[in-house]
Amino acid sequence: MSIYITGVGVISAIGLNVKENYQSLKDQKTGIKPLRFFPSEKEILAGEVKLSNEDLITQQNVTSPISRTSLLGLVAAKEAWNGNEHNTNIRTGLISATSVGGMDNTEKYYEQRLNKEKEDISLITTHDSGNTTERIASELGISGYINTISTACSSGANAIMLGARLMLQNKLDRVLVGGSDSFTNFTEKGFRSLMIYSDEWVKPFDNDRNGLNLGEGGGFILLENKKSLDITNNTPLACLAGWSNTADAYHQTASSPDGKGATLAVSKALKVANLKPADISYINAHGTGTPNNDLSESTALINVFGKDVPPFSSTKAYTGHTLAASGAIEAVYAVLALQNNVIYPNLNYSTPIADTQLVPETSWNDTNEVKTVLSNSFGFGGNNSTVIFKKVEDVH
Repeated sequence: MSIYITGVGVISAIGLNVKENYQSLKDQKTGIKPLRFFPSEKEILAGEVKLSNEDLITQQNVTSPISRTSLLGLVAAKEAWNGNEHNTNIRTGLISATSVGGMDNTEKYYEQRLNKEKEDISLITTHDSGNTTERIASELGISGYINTISTACSSGANAIMLGARLMLQNKLDRVLVGGSDSFTNFTEKGFRSLMIYSDEWVKPFDNDRNGLNLGEGGGFILLENKKSLDITNNTPLACLAGWSNTADAYHQTASSPDGKGATLAVSKALKVANLKPADISYINAHGTGTPNNDLSESTALINVFGKDVPPFSSTKAYTGHTLAASGAIEAVYAVLALQNNVIYPNLNYSTPIADTQLVPETSWNDTNEVKTVLSNSFGFGGNNSTVIFKKVEDVH
Protein backbone atom coordinates (compact mmCIF):
# COMPACT_ATOMS: atom_id res chain seq x y z
CA MET A 1 0.00 0.00 0.00
CA SER A 2 1.32 3.44 -0.94
CA ILE A 3 1.27 6.19 1.68
CA TYR A 4 0.99 9.57 0.02
CA ILE A 5 2.02 12.95 1.43
CA THR A 6 -0.47 15.56 0.28
CA GLY A 7 0.20 18.47 2.61
CA VAL A 8 3.17 20.04 4.37
CA GLY A 9 3.43 22.82 6.92
CA VAL A 10 6.30 24.35 8.82
CA ILE A 11 7.25 27.28 11.03
CA SER A 12 10.82 27.79 12.23
CA ALA A 13 13.51 30.36 12.82
CA ILE A 14 14.02 30.65 9.05
CA GLY A 15 10.41 31.17 8.04
CA LEU A 16 6.78 31.35 9.06
CA ASN A 17 5.57 28.96 6.34
CA VAL A 18 6.83 26.44 3.78
CA LYS A 19 7.66 29.06 1.14
CA GLU A 20 9.76 31.18 3.52
CA ASN A 21 11.60 28.14 4.89
CA TYR A 22 12.54 26.94 1.43
CA GLN A 23 13.78 30.38 0.38
CA SER A 24 15.98 30.65 3.47
CA LEU A 25 17.43 27.20 2.81
CA LYS A 26 18.19 28.28 -0.75
CA ASP A 27 19.73 31.57 0.40
CA GLN A 28 21.80 29.69 3.03
CA LYS A 29 20.35 32.03 5.63
CA THR A 30 20.55 30.86 9.24
CA GLY A 31 17.85 31.75 11.75
CA ILE A 32 20.13 31.22 14.74
CA LYS A 33 20.54 34.58 16.44
CA PRO A 34 20.50 36.11 19.93
CA LEU A 35 17.16 35.55 21.64
CA ARG A 36 14.54 38.27 21.39
CA PHE A 37 11.45 37.02 23.23
CA PHE A 38 13.05 35.05 26.08
CA PRO A 39 14.86 37.08 28.74
CA SER A 40 18.11 35.45 29.80
CA GLU A 41 21.08 36.09 32.05
CA LYS A 42 23.49 36.05 29.09
CA GLU A 43 23.29 36.31 25.32
CA ILE A 44 22.12 32.98 23.91
CA LEU A 45 22.26 31.89 20.28
CA ALA A 46 19.11 30.00 19.33
CA GLY A 47 16.75 29.41 16.43
CA GLU A 48 13.84 31.53 17.64
CA VAL A 49 10.64 31.99 15.66
CA LYS A 50 10.35 35.70 14.92
CA LEU A 51 6.85 36.15 16.35
CA SER A 52 5.80 36.85 19.92
CA ASN A 53 3.07 34.81 21.62
CA GLU A 54 0.75 37.79 21.23
CA ASP A 55 1.46 37.90 17.49
CA LEU A 56 0.78 34.18 17.17
CA ILE A 57 -2.45 34.35 19.19
CA THR A 58 -3.74 37.20 17.01
CA GLN A 59 -2.65 35.49 13.79
CA GLN A 60 -4.32 32.20 14.71
CA ASN A 61 -7.37 33.84 16.31
CA VAL A 62 -7.24 31.63 19.39
CA THR A 63 -7.87 32.26 23.07
CA SER A 64 -5.59 31.92 26.08
CA PRO A 65 -4.41 30.00 27.95
CA ILE A 66 -2.34 28.39 25.22
CA SER A 67 1.33 27.43 25.21
CA ARG A 68 3.85 28.59 22.66
CA THR A 69 4.38 24.95 21.73
CA SER A 70 0.68 24.70 20.83
CA LEU A 71 0.76 27.95 18.88
CA LEU A 72 3.74 26.87 16.79
CA GLY A 73 2.19 23.46 16.20
CA LEU A 74 -1.10 25.02 15.17
CA VAL A 75 0.56 27.19 12.52
CA ALA A 76 2.30 24.21 10.90
CA ALA A 77 -0.67 21.87 11.28
CA LYS A 78 -3.08 24.31 9.65
CA GLU A 79 -0.74 24.80 6.70
CA ALA A 80 -0.36 21.05 6.20
CA TRP A 81 -4.12 20.46 6.62
CA ASN A 82 -4.69 23.14 3.98
CA GLY A 83 -8.44 23.46 4.42
CA ASN A 84 -9.24 19.78 3.89
CA GLU A 85 -12.85 18.88 4.60
CA HIS A 86 -14.01 16.24 7.02
CA ASN A 87 -15.75 13.24 5.55
CA THR A 88 -17.34 10.35 7.43
CA ASN A 89 -15.92 7.96 4.84
CA ILE A 90 -12.32 9.02 5.64
CA ARG A 91 -11.04 7.75 8.98
CA THR A 92 -8.86 10.66 10.07
CA GLY A 93 -6.35 10.95 12.89
CA LEU A 94 -3.87 13.37 14.42
CA ILE A 95 -0.54 12.40 15.98
CA SER A 96 1.49 15.26 17.42
CA ALA A 97 4.89 15.14 19.12
CA THR A 98 6.47 17.37 21.74
CA SER A 99 9.23 17.28 24.34
CA VAL A 100 8.54 20.36 26.45
CA GLY A 101 4.76 20.69 26.05
CA GLY A 102 3.56 23.76 27.91
CA MET A 103 6.76 24.21 29.92
CA ASP A 104 6.99 27.83 28.75
CA ASN A 105 3.75 28.66 30.57
CA THR A 106 4.72 26.56 33.59
CA GLU A 107 7.89 28.62 33.93
CA LYS A 108 5.78 31.79 34.00
CA TYR A 109 3.58 30.31 36.71
CA TYR A 110 6.51 29.33 38.93
CA GLU A 111 8.10 32.74 38.44
CA GLN A 112 4.87 34.28 39.75
CA ARG A 113 4.99 31.97 42.75
CA LEU A 114 8.63 32.64 43.50
CA ASN A 115 8.11 36.39 43.24
CA LYS A 116 4.96 36.13 45.36
CA GLU A 117 2.88 37.72 42.62
CA LYS A 118 -0.74 36.96 41.85
CA GLU A 119 -0.71 33.47 40.37
CA ASP A 120 -2.43 32.63 37.11
CA ILE A 121 -3.36 28.99 37.71
CA SER A 122 -4.61 28.64 34.12
CA LEU A 123 -1.00 28.69 32.91
CA ILE A 124 -0.24 25.22 34.23
CA THR A 125 -3.32 23.71 32.61
CA THR A 126 -1.31 23.78 29.36
CA HIS A 127 1.69 21.94 30.84
CA ASP A 128 0.75 18.42 29.76
CA SER A 129 2.18 17.33 26.40
CA GLY A 130 -1.20 16.03 25.33
CA ASN A 131 -2.69 19.50 25.73
CA THR A 132 -0.93 20.62 22.55
CA THR A 133 -2.34 17.70 20.56
CA GLU A 134 -5.84 18.22 21.90
CA ARG A 135 -5.69 21.94 21.13
CA ILE A 136 -4.61 21.34 17.52
CA ALA A 137 -7.26 18.65 17.10
CA SER A 138 -9.95 20.97 18.45
CA GLU A 139 -8.96 23.87 16.21
CA LEU A 140 -8.94 21.63 13.11
CA GLY A 141 -12.06 19.69 14.05
CA ILE A 142 -10.29 16.31 14.12
CA SER A 143 -12.06 13.98 16.52
CA GLY A 144 -11.01 10.49 15.38
CA TYR A 145 -7.77 8.92 16.52
CA ILE A 146 -5.70 11.44 18.54
CA ASN A 147 -2.32 10.63 20.10
CA THR A 148 0.80 12.31 21.48
CA ILE A 149 4.38 11.09 21.06
CA SER A 150 7.21 12.14 23.38
CA THR A 151 10.44 10.25 22.72
CA ALA A 152 12.82 13.21 22.96
CA CYS A 153 14.42 14.29 19.68
CA SER A 154 13.03 11.35 17.68
CA SER A 155 9.43 12.28 18.53
CA GLY A 156 8.50 13.97 15.25
CA ALA A 157 9.81 11.04 13.20
CA ASN A 158 8.03 8.57 15.48
CA ALA A 159 4.74 10.43 15.00
CA ILE A 160 5.16 9.96 11.24
CA MET A 161 6.00 6.31 11.76
CA LEU A 162 3.00 5.61 13.99
CA GLY A 163 0.69 7.25 11.47
CA ALA A 164 2.06 5.04 8.71
CA ARG A 165 1.64 1.89 10.77
CA LEU A 166 -1.97 2.71 11.60
CA MET A 167 -2.67 3.19 7.90
CA LEU A 168 -1.01 -0.12 7.00
CA GLN A 169 -3.11 -1.82 9.67
CA ASN A 170 -6.22 -0.40 7.96
CA LYS A 171 -7.20 1.62 11.02
CA LEU A 172 -6.91 5.07 9.43
CA ASP A 173 -7.15 6.50 5.90
CA ARG A 174 -5.70 9.95 6.58
CA VAL A 175 -3.38 11.15 9.36
CA LEU A 176 -1.95 14.55 10.17
CA VAL A 177 1.44 13.83 11.75
CA GLY A 178 4.21 16.05 13.09
CA GLY A 179 5.37 17.90 16.14
CA SER A 180 6.26 21.19 17.79
CA ASP A 181 8.43 22.52 20.60
CA SER A 182 9.14 26.00 21.90
CA PHE A 183 12.31 27.38 23.43
CA THR A 184 12.27 27.30 27.23
CA ASN A 185 14.69 28.15 30.02
CA PHE A 186 14.28 24.56 31.18
CA THR A 187 15.67 23.09 27.96
CA GLU A 188 18.45 25.65 27.59
CA LYS A 189 19.72 25.07 31.11
CA GLY A 190 19.22 21.34 30.76
CA PHE A 191 21.48 21.13 27.72
CA ARG A 192 24.01 23.40 29.40
CA SER A 193 24.10 21.01 32.36
CA LEU A 194 25.08 18.28 29.87
CA MET A 195 27.82 20.63 28.60
CA ILE A 196 26.65 20.34 24.99
CA TYR A 197 25.16 23.83 24.40
CA SER A 198 27.42 25.99 22.26
CA ASP A 199 27.77 29.76 22.63
CA GLU A 200 29.01 29.81 19.04
CA TRP A 201 27.15 28.93 15.86
CA VAL A 202 26.62 25.19 15.62
CA LYS A 203 28.99 23.29 13.28
CA PRO A 204 27.42 19.96 12.29
CA PHE A 205 29.92 17.28 11.23
CA ASP A 206 32.90 19.62 11.67
CA ASN A 207 35.92 18.30 13.51
CA ASP A 208 35.89 21.40 15.74
CA ARG A 209 32.20 21.20 16.64
CA ASN A 210 31.51 21.90 20.30
CA GLY A 211 27.78 21.63 20.84
CA LEU A 212 24.29 22.45 19.63
CA ASN A 213 22.12 25.55 19.41
CA LEU A 214 18.51 25.00 20.40
CA GLY A 215 15.66 26.05 18.15
CA GLU A 216 11.89 26.09 18.18
CA GLY A 217 9.17 25.50 15.64
CA GLY A 218 6.64 23.08 14.25
CA GLY A 219 6.33 20.77 11.29
CA PHE A 220 3.47 18.61 10.00
CA ILE A 221 2.74 16.45 6.98
CA LEU A 222 -0.60 15.02 5.87
CA LEU A 223 -0.59 11.30 5.02
CA GLU A 224 -3.32 9.75 2.86
CA ASN A 225 -4.02 6.33 1.39
CA LYS A 226 -5.57 5.68 -2.02
CA LYS A 227 -9.08 5.53 -0.60
CA SER A 228 -8.68 8.99 0.93
CA LEU A 229 -7.11 10.36 -2.26
CA ASP A 230 -10.05 9.15 -4.34
CA ILE A 231 -12.34 11.25 -2.14
CA THR A 232 -10.20 14.35 -1.54
CA ASN A 233 -8.64 14.53 -5.02
CA ASN A 234 -5.52 15.94 -3.38
CA THR A 235 -2.29 15.95 -5.37
CA PRO A 236 0.45 13.75 -3.86
CA LEU A 237 3.69 15.65 -3.19
CA ALA A 238 5.76 12.58 -2.29
CA CYS A 239 5.43 9.15 -0.72
CA LEU A 240 6.49 7.80 2.64
CA ALA A 241 8.36 4.64 1.69
CA GLY A 242 10.16 3.33 4.76
CA TRP A 243 10.69 3.80 8.48
CA SER A 244 12.26 2.20 11.51
CA ASN A 245 12.79 2.84 15.20
CA THR A 246 15.43 1.14 17.31
CA ALA A 247 16.57 1.53 20.90
CA ASP A 248 20.17 0.78 21.79
CA ALA A 249 19.77 1.96 25.42
CA TYR A 250 23.48 2.78 25.49
CA HIS A 251 23.17 5.84 27.75
CA GLN A 252 20.52 8.21 29.11
CA THR A 253 21.62 11.05 26.83
CA ALA A 254 24.57 9.94 24.67
CA SER A 255 24.49 7.96 21.42
CA SER A 256 26.48 4.73 21.21
CA PRO A 257 29.96 5.59 19.89
CA ASP A 258 29.89 2.64 17.48
CA GLY A 259 26.63 3.93 15.99
CA LYS A 260 24.85 0.64 16.72
CA GLY A 261 21.33 2.04 17.22
CA ALA A 262 21.57 4.42 14.28
CA THR A 263 22.97 1.67 12.06
CA LEU A 264 20.02 -0.57 12.88
CA ALA A 265 17.49 2.21 12.30
CA VAL A 266 18.87 3.10 8.87
CA SER A 267 19.25 -0.54 7.81
CA LYS A 268 15.74 -1.51 8.88
CA ALA A 269 14.18 1.54 7.20
CA LEU A 270 15.87 0.58 3.93
CA LYS A 271 14.46 -2.94 4.31
CA VAL A 272 10.92 -1.64 4.91
CA ALA A 273 11.25 0.59 1.83
CA ASN A 274 12.65 -2.33 -0.20
CA LEU A 275 15.62 -0.18 -1.15
CA LYS A 276 19.35 -0.81 -1.38
CA PRO A 277 21.83 1.67 0.15
CA ALA A 278 22.79 2.80 -3.37
CA ASP A 279 19.17 3.87 -3.98
CA ILE A 280 19.36 6.80 -1.53
CA SER A 281 19.86 10.17 -3.24
CA TYR A 282 20.32 12.35 -0.15
CA ILE A 283 20.50 12.01 3.62
CA ASN A 284 19.11 14.74 5.85
CA ALA A 285 21.18 13.84 8.89
CA HIS A 286 20.29 14.34 12.53
CA GLY A 287 23.56 16.28 12.81
CA THR A 288 23.19 18.19 16.08
CA GLY A 289 26.77 19.45 16.16
CA THR A 290 27.64 17.72 19.44
CA PRO A 291 30.88 15.72 19.56
CA ASN A 292 29.13 12.48 20.48
CA ASN A 293 26.15 12.61 18.13
CA ASP A 294 27.95 13.55 14.93
CA LEU A 295 30.67 10.94 15.41
CA SER A 296 28.10 8.26 16.17
CA GLU A 297 25.95 9.15 13.17
CA SER A 298 28.97 9.38 10.86
CA THR A 299 30.06 5.93 12.00
CA ALA A 300 26.57 4.57 11.34
CA LEU A 301 26.55 5.99 7.81
CA ILE A 302 29.85 4.26 7.09
CA ASN A 303 28.50 1.04 8.63
CA VAL A 304 25.53 1.07 6.22
CA PHE A 305 26.89 2.72 3.08
CA GLY A 306 30.59 1.86 3.28
CA LYS A 307 32.74 4.03 1.02
CA ASP A 308 29.71 5.21 -0.95
CA VAL A 309 27.92 7.41 1.58
CA PRO A 310 25.30 9.47 -0.35
CA PRO A 311 25.35 13.27 -0.25
CA PHE A 312 24.37 14.31 3.26
CA SER A 313 23.93 17.42 5.37
CA SER A 314 22.32 18.69 8.54
CA THR A 315 19.83 21.56 8.39
CA LYS A 316 20.11 22.26 12.12
CA ALA A 317 22.62 25.02 11.42
CA TYR A 318 19.65 26.85 9.87
CA THR A 319 16.93 26.18 12.45
CA GLY A 320 18.74 25.11 15.59
CA HIS A 321 17.81 21.80 17.19
CA THR A 322 14.03 21.95 17.53
CA LEU A 323 13.87 18.79 19.67
CA ALA A 324 10.58 16.90 19.13
CA ALA A 325 9.76 19.06 16.11
CA SER A 326 13.05 18.35 14.33
CA GLY A 327 12.03 15.08 12.65
CA ALA A 328 8.81 16.64 11.40
CA ILE A 329 10.39 19.89 10.20
CA GLU A 330 13.08 17.90 8.42
CA ALA A 331 10.40 15.67 6.87
CA VAL A 332 8.97 18.81 5.26
CA TYR A 333 12.46 19.71 4.04
CA ALA A 334 12.78 16.18 2.62
CA VAL A 335 9.57 16.61 0.62
CA LEU A 336 10.84 19.97 -0.67
CA ALA A 337 14.13 18.35 -1.67
CA LEU A 338 12.23 15.75 -3.70
CA GLN A 339 9.97 18.33 -5.32
CA ASN A 340 12.82 20.65 -6.27
CA ASN A 341 15.66 18.12 -6.80
CA VAL A 342 17.92 19.84 -4.29
CA ILE A 343 20.43 18.89 -1.63
CA TYR A 344 20.84 21.44 1.15
CA PRO A 345 24.24 22.77 2.20
CA ASN A 346 25.67 22.01 5.63
CA LEU A 347 26.44 25.46 7.06
CA ASN A 348 29.53 26.31 9.13
CA TYR A 349 31.52 23.27 8.01
CA SER A 350 35.27 23.44 7.35
CA THR A 351 37.14 20.30 8.52
CA PRO A 352 36.11 16.61 8.40
CA ILE A 353 35.79 14.61 11.61
CA ALA A 354 39.17 12.99 12.13
CA ASP A 355 37.80 9.51 12.88
CA THR A 356 35.52 9.23 9.85
CA GLN A 357 36.68 11.81 7.28
CA LEU A 358 33.13 12.20 5.94
CA VAL A 359 32.47 15.48 4.13
CA PRO A 360 28.89 16.84 3.99
CA GLU A 361 27.48 18.91 1.15
CA THR A 362 28.59 22.51 1.62
CA SER A 363 26.84 24.28 -1.26
CA TRP A 364 23.38 24.38 -2.77
CA ASN A 365 23.17 21.38 -5.11
CA ASP A 366 20.40 21.16 -7.71
CA THR A 367 22.37 19.44 -10.46
CA ASN A 368 21.05 15.89 -10.01
CA GLU A 369 17.60 14.36 -9.65
CA VAL A 370 16.71 13.57 -6.05
CA LYS A 371 14.56 10.43 -6.05
CA THR A 372 14.83 9.37 -2.41
CA VAL A 373 15.58 11.17 0.85
CA LEU A 374 16.52 9.43 4.08
CA SER A 375 16.01 11.47 7.26
CA ASN A 376 17.49 10.59 10.66
CA SER A 377 16.23 11.60 14.11
CA PHE A 378 17.98 10.33 17.22
CA GLY A 379 16.76 10.93 20.77
CA PHE A 380 17.91 10.54 24.35
CA GLY A 381 17.91 7.02 25.73
CA GLY A 382 19.09 5.61 22.41
CA ASN A 383 15.75 6.10 20.66
CA ASN A 384 16.80 6.13 17.00
CA SER A 385 14.42 6.73 14.10
CA THR A 386 14.82 6.82 10.34
CA VAL A 387 12.19 7.69 7.74
CA ILE A 388 12.54 7.47 3.95
CA PHE A 389 10.66 9.54 1.38
CA LYS A 390 10.37 8.94 -2.37
CA LYS A 391 9.06 10.68 -5.45
CA VAL A 392 5.49 9.63 -6.18
CA GLU A 393 6.26 8.09 -9.56
CA ASP A 394 8.83 5.79 -8.01
CA VAL A 395 6.40 4.07 -5.64
CA HIS A 396 4.12 1.33 -6.98
